Amino acid sequence: MQFIELARKRYSVRSYKAEPVEDDKLQLVLQAARLAPTAANRQAFRLIVILTKNRESELLRIYNRPWFVQAPVVICICAIPNEAWVRSDGKDYSGVDAAIVMDHLVLAATDLGLGTCWIAAFDPAAAREVLGIPQHVNPVAFTPLGFPADQSPAKKRRNLDDLVKYSHW
Repeated sequence: MQFIELARKRYSVRSYKAEPVEDDKLQLVLQAARLAPTAANRQAFRLIVILTKNRESELLRIYNRPWFVQAPVVICICAIPNEAWVRSDGKDYSGVDAAIVMDHLVLAATDLGLGTCWIAAFDPAAAREVLGIPQHVNPVAFTPLGFPADQSPAKKRRNLDDLVKYSHW
């Protein structure tokens, strides 16, 4: 599939089939995440792959929406600031890197016919407790991963002219 078609096809899936994700597809999605560019190639991230079966109640503490645990897999992307490249003004890029990695992951999933939904409105304290995330690691986002049980709604995006400036603001 052409990249622009893939970008158009991706949407936030909020209804999943109970059908399991084949391991080869999961591995391809994880490989796409591994291949994502990161600042100075530090790869200051970790992925936590969670099988949802029999963990629904504890996972709902992290994000309390029933569709969050409908998919057979949930993936958490974590940033590790002390491994990240740091710009001269002190800005660490671990959060940016994690976002790039998650984007590669969701686009690869879409290419394989899988659905995802980027979730940032989760409870970080519950995520730390449920998943055993250490204090020096920051959970950044989650996504369910599974086969969509719904259809993509029409995308609403601002006009390109509203979003792009040339040469200066």
